[in-house]
Amino acid sequence: MSAASGPRVLAEARWPEPGDGAPPPVPGFVHSAFPPLVAAVADRCLTRRHGARPVPAGTRTAVVLVSASGDRASAEHVRATVAAGGRIGPLFFFQSVPNSVAGHIAARWGLDGPVVCLSPTGEPRADGTAEAELLLYDGDADEALLILIEQAPDGTPGEATAVLLGEGTP
Repeated sequence: MSAASGPRVLAEARWPEPGDGAPPPVPGFVHSAFPPLVAAVADRCLTRRHGARPVPAGTRTAVVLVSASGDRASAEHVRATVAAGGRIGPLFFFQSVPNSVAGHIAARWGLDGPVVCLSPTGEPRADGTAEAELLLYDGDADEALLILIEQAPDGTPGEATAVLLGEGTP
């Protein structure tokens, strides 16, 4: 892949799209819409490219998750529980970092590339694409699943975009 041409968009998905309700729950994740939203948009994007799970053998796919705010609902729940002197459930230790849901996606789809989580300092898609390009150009992956997510501050699920980048034909 030449640096001048950049990677191609092999598939793209959004959540929500017309007709979508809440994203389906993800086993092992509680309280927050962040993990289900990430998983739903990733599944939709990967399905558009590869059909059923897993990805074809020999395809190294990286996951790049980009979110400025991360899992707001889980963070707020932990903050409020600690402030009230309560005990935090063990699942919150697992899901308190965004790479836990990225790892879940990688395991479910058989992805064997790197998993990277970013809090963007500039425009989120540009920052995520730059990271994905590094992984592709360095030979760490053949494809990179870029997931951009921000939850709405009012507690509604928010929205997410997933873009699969690589050299192949769209």
